[in-house]
Amino acid sequence: MSMKSSLGRGFDSLIPTDLIDDEFDPTSTEDKKTSELREIKLSDIIRDEDQPRHGFDETALNELATSIKEHGVLQPIVVTKEGSKYKIVAGERRWRASKLAGLEKIPAIVRSIDSQHRLELSVIENAQREDLNAIELATAYAKLKDQFNMPTSEVAAKVGKSESSIVNTMRLLALPDFAKKTMVEEKISEGVMRPLIACDEATIKKILPLIVAEGWTARKVERYLALTKKASSAKAIKRHAFQKSEDALSVKYNVDARISGRSLTLKCKSEKDLKALIEKLS
Repeated sequence: MSMKSSLGRGFDSLIPTDLIDDEFDPTSTEDKKTSELREIKLSDIIRDEDQPRHGFDETALNELATSIKEHGVLQPIVVTKEGSKYKIVAGERRWRASKLAGLEKIPAIVRSIDSQHRLELSVIENAQREDLNAIELATAYAKLKDQFNMPTSEVAAKVGKSESSIVNTMRLLALPDFAKKTMVEEKISEGVMRPLIACDEATIKKILPLIVAEGWTARKVERYLALTKKASSAKAIKRHAFQKSEDALSVKYNVDARISGRSLTLKCKSEKDLKALIEKLS
């Protein structure tokens, strides 16, 4: 049961979605014992009238409905049995969007009220452990938010951490799977990995082996990324400075003109154009 989450704005907008992975979920085994993953008819599902949230942004719902039509419901909702129906614990937005998308059924994790409560306590207890790695902690926090409808502030209060600490740890879940696994296997600290969150996979693949082999600190990672960005920006500025000259030469000599460093390259489209260029320059 690989589960994904969808979060809101403000602090929550910093937290990536679709990231609850069984491999890093400290309560995955217990969850499977108390939960049943099923497909349930939308008509058999009811909202929790005690749920304080009643308003849903129509534009966002329609966007989610469009995504569901194309990709399906990636993250099961969580429900409990109530008479002949199933009451939503978490995922009302996905349920509403699925109806808009014209679906008849939706994947749902079915738990009893007691098992839901026990699992919540277990997740909280695990999230307070000192021996969990940062990815396991982040997964536990994400599970509390997604499957128990806890805002970030409540998660922070439950586990005795600051809200910013919760957010920063959860952001690690945006790292590619290979980076998360390396982080766990090599026992790389959260601080060292955090600067990589905003990097593309190619950059992470380039830097990660150096971090492992040379034991880079967070400061060294940040300095490397800053220098790389600076060099890239300088190259772009230099490139822009020669753009007009390249364009002018390209038109004048009917070539593809490129200026790099102290070199000027004039690339012709054909051998005939090359001979004509040589004549012009002779």
